Amino acid sequence: MRQMSEIVRDQNPLMLRPEATVKHACQCMRERRVGAVVVTHTEQRLLGIFTGRDAVGVLADGKEAAKTRLANVMTPDPDTMPPGKNAIEALRLMRDGGFRHIPIVADGKVVGIVSKGDFRGSEQDRLDEETGIWERL
Repeated sequence: MRQMSEIVRDQNPLMLRPEATVKHACQCMRERRVGAVVVTHTEQRLLGIFTGRDAVGVLADGKEAAKTRLANVMTPDPDTMPPGKNAIEALRLMRDGGFRHIPIVADGKVVGIVSKGDFRGSEQDRLDEETGIWERL
């Protein structure tokens, strides 16, 4: 079973400040081909997360992406994991929380981010098997 440290090794997550605009965040997400931005304060301290789902909400609410700041539309204080956890623990957290991205934080600083797409089929299969067992009980 892979550990989070294996998945986030040498990772350079997309991090933006809370005053960045939604338009800028979406442009960066498209350029980097990622589905989330980690919103940080000084020294990579986590403030929130902004995802493609949040961008859809901005558009659906009729807000102007070029004027809307991430601080106003991000998910503040998202669930996080330390690098020492394993893949199944991350998948469980995503399933239980209904989200697809988890910032990885060590010593109070963002060191990476994982998404559902980062996991192998065997890891997802194990979670599905585990879920099936619990449903039968």
